[in-house]
Amino acid sequence: MAGFVWEARTRTGEVRKGTMEADNPAAVESRLKAQQLSPIKVKRKTEFNITIGAGVTPKEIVIFTRQFATMIDAGLPLVQCLEILAAQQENKIFQAALKDIKGHVEEGATFSDALRRHPKIFDDLFANLVQAGEIGGILDTILNRLSIYIEKNVKLMRQVRGAMAYPATVLVILGLVLVVLMTFVIPAFENMFKDFGSKDELPKLTQFVIKVSHGFVSYFPLILLTLIASVTSFVYTYRTPAGKKFVHRIMLNLPLVGIVLRKIAVARFTRTLGTLVQSGVPILDALEIVAKTAGNVIVTEAIMHARQKISEGKNMAEPLAETKVFPSMVVQMIGVGEQTGALDQMLNKIADFYEEEVDVAVGALTSMMEPIMMVVIGSVVGVVLTSMYLPIFDLAGKIKGD
Repeated sequence: MAGFVWEARTRTGEVRKGTMEADNPAAVESRLKAQQLSPIKVKRKTEFNITIGAGVTPKEIVIFTRQFATMIDAGLPLVQCLEILAAQQENKIFQAALKDIKGHVEEGATFSDALRRHPKIFDDLFANLVQAGEIGGILDTILNRLSIYIEKNVKLMRQVRGAMAYPATVLVILGLVLVVLMTFVIPAFENMFKDFGSKDELPKLTQFVIKVSHGFVSYFPLILLTLIASVTSFVYTYRTPAGKKFVHRIMLNLPLVGIVLRKIAVARFTRTLGTLVQSGVPILDALEIVAKTAGNVIVTEAIMHARQKISEGKNMAEPLAETKVFPSMVVQMIGVGEQTGALDQMLNKIADFYEEEVDVAVGALTSMMEPIMMVVIGSVVGVVLTSMYLPIFDLAGKIKGD
């Protein structure tokens, strides 16, 4: 998006000026007309503009949103609310962003357009909902919905990390244990066997493990380079559209994790869409925003497919069913919501149900993977240690026999 400076006339003849982020001048004129303003002049900004961004946590945004809603509901002017919240903000990055937003609102920009200047803090969902609240005169209600949505979304993201972090952590620990065993423990035992003069009489399992240790130590630089190359290749591939799509498809189809990720995708889709529709955002715009925040390419393509079909005159349920990404129960409930004219309520009910399902699924996943990982680690370490202690047991038996 680019920055534009605009000048427009209100219905009473008053001339207003401001700035706006948009793809082109036509988009700026369209937004101005939606705000009941008659565009006079729209031109691209030429000054250098720095977008303030990273460093603001979701918790800080939730607190800001709730406080802002309370102040608006109490009747405080928009600029005064921003001034108060900026002054009490401890996060310097967030404070600078709020001061910048306040300055542009004072210049005549709408609150939503001022928010769009900081996309790393306030995403499309936030800005579009605020815009809907400004147009409908329900900004305080919208802000309260936004704070609830962000809190639930943060919880979902925490559950995603929880579902993925446990197996990843266990695998890393297993790798470190194997490195220590192969590099230090097994060579120490081998030297001890040499001192006892029993190296040629070692059990087959012990000989095999020692050979593996020799190979690991000898080729460790090559193994390390191969690992680094594999990770680098994966990161590079993931950054390409085709690679990201391939990885996301595999993740959704994994035996245990895939089920959890699908439920999270459904909960996020229905919660976001329900919030947008409930706030008065047009369905096509809402689906486009939801697609951008889906977090999975396969889900994004499914949503955009449904959006295309809706723009052609179809309902939402049929194209969603065609994608085979969303469960049939979800599709049927959305269909019922469309028929009864209560789509937003139905979407929020689905989101409530699937958020509870995610809680249960993450707990079950952790419970199932814990014993599996412990068995794997125990088996690997057990085989290595057994192979090292077998010669000691044989030597002890010979000494006792003598």
